[in-house]
Amino acid sequence: MKIRKAVFPVAGLGTRFLPATKAVPKEMLPVVDRPLIQYAVDEAIEAGIETMVFVNGRGKAAIEDHFDMAYELERTQADRGKSVAALQGSRLTPGDAVFVRQQEPRGLGHAIWCARHVIGDEPFAIILPDEFMVGSPGCLKQMVDAYEQVGGNLICALEVPLAETPSYGVLDPGLRDGTLTEVRGLVEKPKAGTAPSNLIVAGRYILQPEIMGYLATQEAGAGGEVQLTDSMAKLIGQQPFHGVTFAGERYDCGSKLGFAQANFALACRDATMGGDLRAWAKTIL
Repeated sequence: MKIRKAVFPVAGLGTRFLPATKAVPKEMLPVVDRPLIQYAVDEAIEAGIETMVFVNGRGKAAIEDHFDMAYELERTQADRGKSVAALQGSRLTPGDAVFVRQQEPRGLGHAIWCARHVIGDEPFAIILPDEFMVGSPGCLKQMVDAYEQVGGNLICALEVPLAETPSYGVLDPGLRDGTLTEVRGLVEKPKAGTAPSNLIVAGRYILQPEIMGYLATQEAGAGGEVQLTDSMAKLIGQQPFHGVTFAGERYDCGSKLGFAQANFALACRDATMGGDLRAWAKTIL
């Protein structure tokens, strides 16, 4: 079955970016001139996603507003004879965006479960917007292409230094075939020195709808939250499960360092300012 729906868990508080995120959702923080959530939605559209499901929280209405019409802005620009081309892609077709609430902060697994009625009995994608992926084609398009070959469940799998594995979900890998790695097991945030590999789960998933049944009864795990990884692990052996190595760049925009790196990397490639920025950077390094 075609992957038509994608879930965007965007209810987090963004506490690592306070005070910037006191009134602005972290997903609305810009990389150069587009918010993180816009990049994520563009990636989904490229992969053929038709319905965007945002699992939102209180105080984050700016995300919904971003994908709506900005009548006053567009009218003012038109009256002044100015282009609104920069807004292209920021207005989703009516009915293509669905917003549901995660009413309490119980973790990623709980956030995905909140979208169960919208997902129904279809396989679906998950995109974590602060895992910023840069590539052509995009990460989710690469995963959808792999899904069409092997079906089942897929996760984006990337290599990191072993010392970093306690911060992530980690794969217990099986056979490898090009960009595909068989998943034999998953461990959420393993203690230092206990990780089964240095392959981490990196913010992109294609899952079968059976995951919702496991999430419904999943108890809190690492960090006292309902971990998606714990429920995914129960699908292993029941359905095909693979990791897909992304051919591209990853920036952890949930951290200040990763966010700064993403902004600098993309700004350096910008046609209007990249050259000046690179020249300036050399003067301060």
